[in-house]
Amino acid sequence: MASDRRTLLADAALAVLADEGMRGLTHRAVDRRAALPPGTTSAYFRTRAALLTGLVTRLVRLDQEELHSAAEQLPPLRTPEDLVDAMVLLTRRRLTGEGRLRSLARYACTVESVRDPELREILVPRENAGREAVRAFLAGQGVTDVDTRTHTLLTCVDGLVFDGLVNAGEVPREALEGLVAAALR
Repeated sequence: MASDRRTLLADAALAVLADEGMRGLTHRAVDRRAALPPGTTSAYFRTRAALLTGLVTRLVRLDQEELHSAAEQLPPLRTPEDLVDAMVLLTRRRLTGEGRLRSLARYACTVESVRDPELREILVPRENAGREAVRAFLAGQGVTDVDTRTHTLLTCVDGLVFDGLVNAGEVPREALEGLVAAALR
């Protein structure tokens, strides 16, 4: 099935990008990673732009699935500590295993999207159950300007994940506690 092959190639491209960076992302490298004959990636994604679009589309889908699943598994967010606990879990997922690979690829694609409006459009933050859970928690705490505070809080968490990737560290719980406290002020 063509869609299955495109998914396999997009996943292989994601892994190549995470391991080798933007320069290492070639049709041949994706063929090798997917263990497919030379030329297979070119048959499904004719240009580098098409390959990047396929990769980013797959990345966003995987991220949305992860956030939806995480939100379903979370207990209700009733206290600031509950929100911090949820963020600790999310940041660990983003810094280890498959989550780490996706995070590396996401940041590479985000930088690339500065010059590529089509990629930028695909990468625009989407509504998802995780974002909605944070928004609902802040609203329930009486925070004014909930949308701005939600965006700021999640952007700061994203920055801490980026720092953790670059410096091979974890996101300190104390940093997350400080961000949640600031969002609640």
